[in-house]
Amino acid sequence: MGGHTFVRWLEDVSSADTGSVGGKSANLGELADLDVPVIPGFTTTAGAYDFYVERTGIREAIESELAGLDADDVADLQRRGERVRSLISDAEMPAELETAIVERYEELGSRLEIDDPEVAVRSSATAEDLPDASFAGQQETFLNVSGTTELLESIKHCFASLFTDRAIAYRENNDFDHLAVKLACTVQKMGRADLASSGVLFSLDPDTGFDEVVVIEAAYGFGEPVVQGVVDPDRYVVFEPTNGIVEKELGGKTQRMVRRNGGTKLESVPEDAQGEFALSDDRIRELATYASRIEDHFGVPQDIEWLVDGELEELFVVQARPETVHGAAEGNVLRTYSLEETADEILEGIAIGNAVATGPVRVLDDHREMERVEEGDVLVTEMTDPDWVPVMKRASAIVTDRGGKTSHAAIVSRELGIPAIVRTGDATGTLANGTAVTVDCSTDVGRVYEGELEYDVTEEAVDDLPETDTDVKLILGDPARAFSLANLPVDGVGLAREEFIVTSHVGYHPLELLERGEEERFVDALRTGIAKIGAAFYPDDVLFRLSDFKTDEYRNLEGGWKYEPEEANPMIGWRGASRYYDEQFREAFRLECEALRQVREDVGLDNVVVMVPFCRTPEEGERVLELLAEYGLSREEMDVYVMAELPSNIVLADRFSALFDGFSIGSNDLTQLTLGVDRNSEQLAPLFDETDESVTRSISSLIEEAHRHDRPVGICGDAPSTIPEYVEFLLDAGIDSISVSPDVAVETLLTVAELEES
Repeated sequence: MGGHTFVRWLEDVSSADTGSVGGKSANLGELADLDVPVIPGFTTTAGAYDFYVERTGIREAIESELAGLDADDVADLQRRGERVRSLISDAEMPAELETAIVERYEELGSRLEIDDPEVAVRSSATAEDLPDASFAGQQETFLNVSGTTELLESIKHCFASLFTDRAIAYRENNDFDHLAVKLACTVQKMGRADLASSGVLFSLDPDTGFDEVVVIEAAYGFGEPVVQGVVDPDRYVVFEPTNGIVEKELGGKTQRMVRRNGGTKLESVPEDAQGEFALSDDRIRELATYASRIEDHFGVPQDIEWLVDGELEELFVVQARPETVHGAAEGNVLRTYSLEETADEILEGIAIGNAVATGPVRVLDDHREMERVEEGDVLVTEMTDPDWVPVMKRASAIVTDRGGKTSHAAIVSRELGIPAIVRTGDATGTLANGTAVTVDCSTDVGRVYEGELEYDVTEEAVDDLPETDTDVKLILGDPARAFSLANLPVDGVGLAREEFIVTSHVGYHPLELLERGEEERFVDALRTGIAKIGAAFYPDDVLFRLSDFKTDEYRNLEGGWKYEPEEANPMIGWRGASRYYDEQFREAFRLECEALRQVREDVGLDNVVVMVPFCRTPEEGERVLELLAEYGLSREEMDVYVMAELPSNIVLADRFSALFDGFSIGSNDLTQLTLGVDRNSEQLAPLFDETDESVTRSISSLIEEAHRHDRPVGICGDAPSTIPEYVEFLLDAGIDSISVSPDVAVETLLTVAELEES
């Protein structure tokens, strides 16, 4: 065999060479043609691996060691794996192969104008990184390799890592022939991420499969601690169609992996650096651009590793492979999990998987204790790495002290289809072995509860649903649910509530934050929440309702007591439009407008439309519109709707039509104020009736008058969701859109379609 069959330059290979150089090397070669920056290097071939195994005479010995293996017998697996690895690592490199590798390494040094360049040696298995078989993390990586002797030894160890315990078990469980899988080695100049940053990204949201975003995690130093969950990375979400940054979440980043004495070590990150983002906005957008380019080329969502070389101050893509959880999914079923019982909450963290599971706790300090885990246990540990995969498959759920949304525990739990909670802080110290718990990942905050609670799972198929003339939209408050609901066949969002974002993600009265000089905290949280919802349903309209807290609700926020009066009836008090132009609240309203301006201009989500609540008079509406324009939200560039929830909105519908671009009926408040019934009064509850003729006549009158002025009318109250005949009334009245909660969206759409046909 000639040397040219053993080694190839990365730029000379492509996806057509996957069978000879493995997925990792082939993908890197493919990227060179896409104007994606790849670190210079070369790859050994599957032929080199075969030559090594045959020429050293170890094939039969490997086959003999693996004959009759039971991968579930952990002790036997470990013994056999160690013997096979020794067979491969201890063999002598054949002269022909050694010559080919050394010559190519020296030529790489000449290209880089560096003697004995430091390189990274990574495995590239011929069955790795395929859409239907993710071998990610099964083999080893060797960093800071310098000189021919160390390079040759690293390649032998790389060959041997084809038979790590986890790799053997993976192949056994997925019916791969051990000797049919070959290993190539990707050899690249060592990127100096230790002087900058690195991380991973997905060209979709890895939790929900929403494919219009790029999700990036970044930390200082080399990327292995990010993948392994050792550090809490920054997290960035970019909306692909506009390349606008939807979310920036600061991670802890207390440690970083750097080079020391020819190897690597973890060191502490200075406190001031921990408080800064590891990537600039320009770098974030640059990464997102490459991710979109790579995904477009390969035609499937991608899982990508990257680094910033601190010496060159350049960004490089280190690895690209298909994302194997959502990218290979078929069909479109919306599963919704909900607890049917309550119990004491034990701890919380970041939710992975949008599901609920129960089981007894099993705390492990080390993966070598994996035999203690029974099928259905809740695995609790500090963090996981690829060695944990065999035991993770037995668990009903996984809970870790550390890690982020793209840590090993998060990625594998998604692939296995089990919920996980990462970054709990001290699950291993808080949860006791054998204790029955419920792991709830049905929202963005994962919670562990005492006992095995009852929960419900509903499934809704969202394919092949009928088209309707009347738009069916969502009522949505929690931005964390937006991406998971993006596939619902709805026509956008008819009501996005600001109050949920402020309560859940800010917690402070906006005037309190202004007084503290922390207004950015409010703007950032609001911008992120609005942008998530806007991105999920782009390009359909998202009607974002400006703040409609009542005074008693504002008082419940941190510091709220200092700025809010005590009112006898807050429901008809200082709320909605009347606050925005009031000198006592005007500066707080400016923060809302700034968040909206950033969403529309900086993120590029021009589908976000403003809706003004509780606007008592046309004159009040004029003042609000003037303020919106003053704060950067011009009526000429953005539609502005008004809530129709007061009798004055109905009586003066012609004048409100001249001011606003559309109406959204708030049937709860309209019923309350038309009938004079406090909707919070238990004593008057029997009188609160949205089907009362006075209410339905008001709605019909509004629709008729609004249409006379060419203005659309929607409804976003509870009635369409809870009163079956209400939908028929609305359609007969000529309503343009009906907004309902996500759990009844499909049902409402089917009802509307049936009524329109009848």
